[in-house]
Amino acid sequence: MTLVEALQSSTLFREFSETGLNIFAAIASEKSVPAGAPLFAENMVGESMFIVVSGTVRITSRNGGSEQTLALLGPGEHLGELALLARSVRLVSAVAETPCELLEIAQRDYYRIQPQKPQACLKLALAIAADLAHKLAEGRDALRSLAGTKS
Repeated sequence: MTLVEALQSSTLFREFSETGLNIFAAIASEKSVPAGAPLFAENMVGESMFIVVSGTVRITSRNGGSEQTLALLGPGEHLGELALLARSVRLVSAVAETPCELLEIAQRDYYRIQPQKPQACLKLALAIAADLAHKLAEGRDALRSLAGTKS
């Protein structure tokens, strides 16, 4: 699978033209991660986003003294995307559940291309914002459903 095809498999890049995909393929790097290896840890500074090309990534969060699995991500799914938009700490941890092939886009490279490719960077920022809004709406609906069942 080419870098462009791997990007195209992600929902974040679904609406991108081939030119847009090529812009981000030029700054994406391929990363092989063995099973059990961390991609990032909760509370560390986020510096890049990832797209799962193959394999499974487990997303976890610390709750008191235990670790809780929040999600399993597979091919085409993305994680860590907020790190492209702002310097912040990771809210969760991500560990390769199985051997994984990933695409990584570093914040420094995203910022580096912004002056030359502002439309492509804005389009990605808007895609990240739309994805976040969708996830927040799902979370809100789940909370409302949970609250409704306990009343």
